[in-house]
Amino acid sequence: MPDDEVEVEGKIVSVLPGTMFRVELSNGHRVLAHISGKLRKHFIKITTGDTVKMVMSPYDLDKARITYRLRNSNSNRNAPIRSYGPRNRKR
Repeated sequence: MPDDEVEVEGKIVSVLPGTMFRVELSNGHRVLAHISGKLRKHFIKITTGDTVKMVMSPYDLDKARITYRLRNSNSNRNAPIRSYGPRNRKR
């Protein structure tokens, strides 16, 4: 991480089109954030209510890049339960 980047944590407030997110920081400031390439490459899903780590430039405090999704053990992700095993079909 270069010296001129600031690492902060925030909570996802809303999901926007094009892998963009509205994130609220702990001080109440809201920023527009996009996901990094590693998260995109490894198909890390981010939804409303997730806590994320972001990297911001000190020159533009309205934009950020999401670099990590923190594990939220107590939040309900509303994700469907997927079973990749054989399907039981009635004939």
